[in-house]
Amino acid sequence: MEAIFQKTGFICDMDGVIYHGNKILDGVADFINWLIDNDKKFVFLTNSAEKTPHELSMKLQRMGLNVPAEHFYTSAMATAEFLNSQRPNCTAYVIGEAALTKALYDVGIYMNDVNPDYVVVGETRTYSFEKLEKAIALVNKGAKLIGTNPDVTGPTEHGIIPATGALIAPIEIATNKKAYFVGKPNPLMLRHGLQKLNCHSNEIAFIGDRMDTDIIAGIESNVDTVLVLSGVTSMEDIDKFPYTPKYILNGVGDLVKKD
Repeated sequence: MEAIFQKTGFICDMDGVIYHGNKILDGVADFINWLIDNDKKFVFLTNSAEKTPHELSMKLQRMGLNVPAEHFYTSAMATAEFLNSQRPNCTAYVIGEAALTKALYDVGIYMNDVNPDYVVVGETRTYSFEKLEKAIALVNKGAKLIGTNPDVTGPTEHGIIPATGALIAPIEIATNKKAYFVGKPNPLMLRHGLQKLNCHSNEIAFIGDRMDTDIIAGIESNVDTVLVLSGVTSMEDIDKFPYTPKYILNGVGDLVKKD
C-alpha cells in the first residue's frame, strides 16, 4: 500500500465511493482531509451528468465537506467537449437534466428538436414516453445517438436506480442504432482527469466502485486502480470479470495513511 500513498494525485469516482445519494460514506471526510493535508492533486470524476461542478461542490458542502468546484469533472462536460471536437457549433436534442444542457451550451452546442445533429441522453428524473418517441424519430431521421455514460444502474441511499444505459436502451432497440458512450469506461474521461491534474498516468491512482466502468477504464488508461467495496461491487463479483484491480479496499477511509 505504500506505493499508493506516494502517488502525486488521485482521480476518484463519486457515487458509491464518496456517497450514496445524500449519505456520505464512512471514512470519506478523513480521506479528503488527508488529500488536502498532504498536498495531493485530486479530481472527482463522475459518470453522472445530473449536476454541475458547482452543484456537486454544494452537495458535499451540505455533507460537511469543503471541496471547491474546480475539483469536479462530469460526463456531461466530457460529452460536450467530445461533441464540440467532433462537430463544432452542432445542435442536439437532449434527454437529461439542466447540468447536461448547460455543459453543451458552454461549448456552443444548442438545442434542436427538429433536425439535430445528435440525440444526447443522460440521467434524468423526467424520463417520459413523449421524449422517448421524439428521440427515436430523430435518430431514425439521421441524428447520431450519444450517451453520457453506459451505466445501467446507480446506487442511492434507497437502493439501486436506473441510469443512462437503461434509459437509452429503448432508443437503441427501437432504431437498431448503437449509442456511443463518452463516460467511463471510455478512456476519454480519465484522460480529461489527467489533463486537469497535469499528471502522467504513472503518477495517479484511480479509485472506483464498478468493475465494468471504473476499473476497466483505469486499466485501459494504464493507471493503478483501486476498487472500493462501498458501492455496487462485492468481493464475489470480482471473479466474474477477466481483469482485476490492483488494490481492493472496503472504502476510501482505508486509504488514509496510518502513522
